[in-house]
Amino acid sequence: MSEQARIDKWLWAVRIYKTRSIAAEACKKGHITIGERTAKPAHNIRVGDIVNVKKAPVTYSFRVLKCAENRVGAKLVPELMENITPQEQYEILEMSKISGFVGRMRGTGRPTKKERRDLDQFVEDNYSDVLDEFDFDEL
Repeated sequence: MSEQARIDKWLWAVRIYKTRSIAAEACKKGHITIGERTAKPAHNIRVGDIVNVKKAPVTYSFRVLKCAENRVGAKLVPELMENITPQEQYEILEMSKISGFVGRMRGTGRPTKKERRDLDQFVEDNYSDVLDEFDFDEL
């Protein structure tokens, strides 16, 4: 393993992104920062660098332990990087998973079958006592 590696190759090698082209695209869009500076795909990283990866709604942080430009097995990833993401980011991720329907952008179409079932379950759980008291025969 060399002393430095391209950031897009390293992100692909440590399995943060599925393909190198997706990793390069993330760099171009400004989702990857090294320290406080945004990184272009060809930017070289060194051992000890802190890489921040923005994947909405979370910003993950990784410390480079070794540089690699070839993809490694999942079991070898901890030898190449250390995950130093703050706990608050994982809490944000958990909250977004819980409130998945709320994050839907207006105009993106009908709810999926799962979203509709979740919405029905929510209404049933929260308003079942009100619905029991209401007399539908008067309508």
